[in-house]
Amino acid sequence: MKLSWHHSAIAALIALAPLTAAAAPAEVGTPPIAWQSVGTLSPAAGYAENIGVAGLVQGTFGDCIIVGGGANFPAGGPLTGGAKVTYPDVYVLRATAAGLTETDHAQMPYPVGYGVSVTTPDGVLYFGGSTDETGARAVTRLTAPNGKLHTETLPALPFSLQNGVAAYDKGTVYLGGGKQDGTLSKKFYTYDVKTGMLSSLPDFPGEPREQSVAEFLGGRLYVFSGGANVAYTDGYAYDPKTRAWTEIKGPNVDGTPVSLLGARSVRLNADEMLVVGGFNHEIYNWAVSNLSTLQGEEKYAEPRRRVVPLTEHLS
Repeated sequence: MKLSWHHSAIAALIALAPLTAAAAPAEVGTPPIAWQSVGTLSPAAGYAENIGVAGLVQGTFGDCIIVGGGANFPAGGPLTGGAKVTYPDVYVLRATAAGLTETDHAQMPYPVGYGVSVTTPDGVLYFGGSTDETGARAVTRLTAPNGKLHTETLPALPFSLQNGVAAYDKGTVYLGGGKQDGTLSKKFYTYDVKTGMLSSLPDFPGEPREQSVAEFLGGRLYVFSGGANVAYTDGYAYDPKTRAWTEIKGPNVDGTPVSLLGARSVRLNADEMLVVGGFNHEIYNWAVSNLSTLQGEEKYAEPRRRVVPLTEHLS
């Protein structure tokens, strides 16, 4: 398979063409994408405003978008002593002439965030991703009949899962990576949507990592980027027919590798995925290397005291 990377400042369009995955040269272009705001989510229960969250549950059911959970620092970031809060709030949105209309705002039985979401014909499946001990291993199906959230608890995973990846194809969810039982893992699995059976796949051949992006395209599972103590810019493809992984070239712009660590992706069709976001891998790597060694009061210094080294690094 041949990978084509069409890159803009905030989005990358990954397209596949029938060549060998191992060769996979990258091509760069700018897709004509028109962005517009279609609304905001109402505040989580007990809060006056919604300031945005990371680590969302997200997917679609019919003509509805299901989104929610996630975490933020509502009382200020860690540098000012603010505590991180993970939310149980989940919203159902439906497109109207005026934009997106919120048709339901419901509560999960526990906070959810940084799990793995995947859309299937039968609903959105959410794996793990909770600060709650039970929720950390849970598998939940979310649907929205008549625009109202409905959740179904399925048999749990045999391990907790956080910041992994998942992709759906023909009744099967491919999932893995991220932190499993609290440790970065190379383990990948298939999950049968009808039976709930979990089966092991060959281990991921790259370094263990979290917050990668993945989609099932052209008969293969593609996994890009992610990070640990560094931000990765590589890519891998898994072929279910041969049960084998192949390393492929990751995204690049004008020959410069691009990290999709922490980005979000959506499968547009059988051969294309749209990726939004990611990290500047040079800044990420520098920050991890230089800031992770801070001790004591250094960790809580005024943010302006750290602007100088970061600015120097960027110049």
